[in-house]
Amino acid sequence: STIVKVHPDRNRGLKKTGPQSIGKSRGGWTTKLDMVAANAECALNFSLTPGNAGDAPEGRRLLVQLGPMPAPCSLLMDGAYEGNETTRLGRELGFTPVVPPNPNRLKPWEYDKELYKRRNEVERLFRRLKGFRRVFTRFDKLDVMFLAFVVFALIVIALK
Repeated sequence: STIVKVHPDRNRGLKKTGPQSIGKSRGGWTTKLDMVAANAECALNFSLTPGNAGDAPEGRRLLVQLGPMPAPCSLLMDGAYEGNETTRLGRELGFTPVVPPNPNRLKPWEYDKELYKRRNEVERLFRRLKGFRRVFTRFDKLDVMFLAFVVFALIVIALK
């Protein structure tokens, strides 16, 4: 039999491993927080993606996670989500997409411009989240830790 001595100093801390959702974009190494929000204080669903990932595929995944709506409601989307696939999915789930068409579209559609102005409510929620230094600088290495703090920040925002 062999006796192996283990130094108490050698394994002081476990290596931090796990998903990190960090990708290189024009601004450097970043993370995107994709969100479906009801208003300026209530996030319904969110996820992290690397900075170099596209917005629309993740937005569609979040919509599918929400599932069909019991009553028709408006879906105010950023221009990054104006593609045919995303608007079609929104309609299938019971939403009425409100998004301006790309100026290069051959057949642009009409949209409710007054209702679209309310999209800034979601942008205000992002601004409130970025008021937490730990969110806007991404101190946490692992996604699970970063998302935990985002949930905490959303709770604090809702309670104010």
